[in-house]
Amino acid sequence: MRDRCYTRWMSWVGVVAFVVMLWPAMGYALTLHEAKGQGLVGEKANGYLGLVTSSAQAQSLMNNVNAKRKQKYQEIATRNKTSLSAVEALAGKTAIQKTKSGQYIQLPSGQWKKK
Repeated sequence: MRDRCYTRWMSWVGVVAFVVMLWPAMGYALTLHEAKGQGLVGEKANGYLGLVTSSAQAQSLMNNVNAKRKQKYQEIATRNKTSLSAVEALAGKTAIQKTKSGQYIQLPSGQWKKK
């Protein structure tokens, strides 16, 4: 009985150790708020995010957010019988206006600037 309990306990210790070792590798999903706060991404006049600082996580986040934005912009354009580019431009203007101080926006020149 004692050997069985010890074996079961050691199994749990092994599982916990495995999870603890994988925890950093599993990482955490970078949020848009975090990425903007860390200066990794910024708002562009075309309504999409741009990569300010190269980071694989930020690139992935940016791609996901931009795909969702484009889908939403297309829905709005279709519903309002207007062009996608008109919706993108309005969304970009609004996003830049709403960008918090200390976060990045892209200037017409292509340069990134902290707002």
